[in-house]
Amino acid sequence: FTGTPISSADKDTRAIFGEYIDIYDMTQAVADRATRPVYYESRVVQLKLDDDVLKEIDEEYDLLADNADETTISKSKKELSRMESILGNDQTIDSLVKDIINHYENNRENLLTGKAMVVAYSRDIAVKIYKRMLELRPDWKSKVKIVMTGSNKDPEEWHSLTGNKAYREKLATEFKDDDSNFKIAIVRDMWLTGFDVPSLSTMYVYKPMKGHNLMQAIARVNRVFQDKEGGLVVDYIGIASALKRAMHDYTKSDQENYGDPNIATKAYPKFMDALDSCRSIFHGFDYSGFFYSSDLEKGKLIMGGVNYVIDITHQERDVPDHQRAQFVFTREAQILKQALSLCSSLVTQKDRMEAGYFVAVKTLLNRITEKGSGSRLSLKEINHQINELLKQSVKTEGVVSLFADKDVKFSLFDPDFLNEIKNMKEKNVSLELLKRLLNDEIKVYRRTNIVKSEEFSEKVKKSLNNYINGLITNEEVIEELMKFAEELKKAREAGKSLGLTIEELAFYDALCRPEAIRDFYDNKELVAIARDLTDTLRKSVSIDWRKKESARAGIRRAVKRLLRHYKYPPDALPDAVDMVLSQAELMADNLTAEDYVRPSTD
Repeated sequence: FTGTPISSADKDTRAIFGEYIDIYDMTQAVADRATRPVYYESRVVQLKLDDDVLKEIDEEYDLLADNADETTISKSKKELSRMESILGNDQTIDSLVKDIINHYENNRENLLTGKAMVVAYSRDIAVKIYKRMLELRPDWKSKVKIVMTGSNKDPEEWHSLTGNKAYREKLATEFKDDDSNFKIAIVRDMWLTGFDVPSLSTMYVYKPMKGHNLMQAIARVNRVFQDKEGGLVVDYIGIASALKRAMHDYTKSDQENYGDPNIATKAYPKFMDALDSCRSIFHGFDYSGFFYSSDLEKGKLIMGGVNYVIDITHQERDVPDHQRAQFVFTREAQILKQALSLCSSLVTQKDRMEAGYFVAVKTLLNRITEKGSGSRLSLKEINHQINELLKQSVKTEGVVSLFADKDVKFSLFDPDFLNEIKNMKEKNVSLELLKRLLNDEIKVYRRTNIVKSEEFSEKVKKSLNNYINGLITNEEVIEELMKFAEELKKAREAGKSLGLTIEELAFYDALCRPEAIRDFYDNKELVAIARDLTDTLRKSVSIDWRKKESARAGIRRAVKRLLRHYKYPPDALPDAVDMVLSQAELMADNLTAEDYVRPSTD
């Protein structure tokens, strides 16, 4: 939403422009995922501000907002100067900055990209906040910057902080860069409208704002970014009533959906419900050691948790997929993670650690069992993900190593790694890893070798079905998959012994598919046919061969012509040519533009 005012004192949009043609409100924008919800957390009590002072600030801003006469405005400015001396008091600024640092480091720093904005009451107070922040965190010089325009009347020391237009543009580019060190922007008015940083998720407010000015400001944290649950506005000045009043300027659906964005009544109950659901699923598995163990032990308990979820899911053979333990746990753990990203300051240390455990289990579970991702498993990636989750949710340091110090891709052809998988205590995880690795390798074959991919796919499917139906044990299916891994390794190396490339070997396998074929041809003949088929296909395939029937027919004719030259297939095996044609089409699909051999222009 834009934050354009709808109706306020002496500013009735409809009276001037007529009735609305259409309304696109916050509710619809969030439903469409064009924006994310904005949540609210009050921390006014941390500053011990007097209620009378807050009330006076509220009233003075009301006077200014109502476009009062010059005498009233002049009087109001004097009052606001008095307010600035109260709000800019060194002791108050010290309390404010300490609380912001504490809240940021413990709840927001490791969330998404860690971008946050501090909205200061005045330029003077912005500078005070900046200076005190660096006094408390000297190593934050590249992390925290002031963004405001300068003036000739400014103290000399301010000039290096405010800079010129080019400097502020540089800061804007840097803040929009998700990977930059610039994480916290201290502003007064700049960047509160029309400045979008999608990953920005936190706004610390130390400035009274009302109506559309407030709505436009908080819209800085409602942009869509990755799995961002919503933006969080942390209030140090008492804008709760102003926020509610501003909502009344918007549509009825917004008042119903966003009338109470308080994390204490919205996000926190959602967090506790999801936590209880995860606890219920894990009833029967002891993960209590996670609260006091070393990082290595935490890693083992995470792996054990994955093993447990897979185990109870496997037992639920007659339960619909959308109700099975793995599906329910993944859903609830995701809700847990998203709610925690908003209300972590309200959550106890124990509950936060417990949530961190469940989220880490979910991450590893998804990484091991996800289907159709096309991604190769990496121990380094898994260790990094879990370490980041622990830092975010548990505040522990150090890498959680799940497989000692291995820092390599999971390889189906690494005997040491396969041996580690085979000997894992968590047999369900061992099975899932082997299944993923085999399926990944079969996918590779599917792009090049139709015969081997079908052969191994059927073998894996048969073994897994036997396991699911209880015909073989967990240990037996792992043993079978280990044998398939060895067979795949030998199949991969078979081409080298024959002196064939990957493409030539695929044709060789297709030619040899009929079991009786060797009664008619010796091995040298089959190798020669495979090489000629590969060469012929490279010369015949055009970029648009799939789009033109004439091109497809030409490929088939070229293949059949070459096979006839070698008198393949024999009369006794007429269907053998179909497999070769299927392999030819598969190879044609996977040839890149650089592979095409164009006719010579000589």
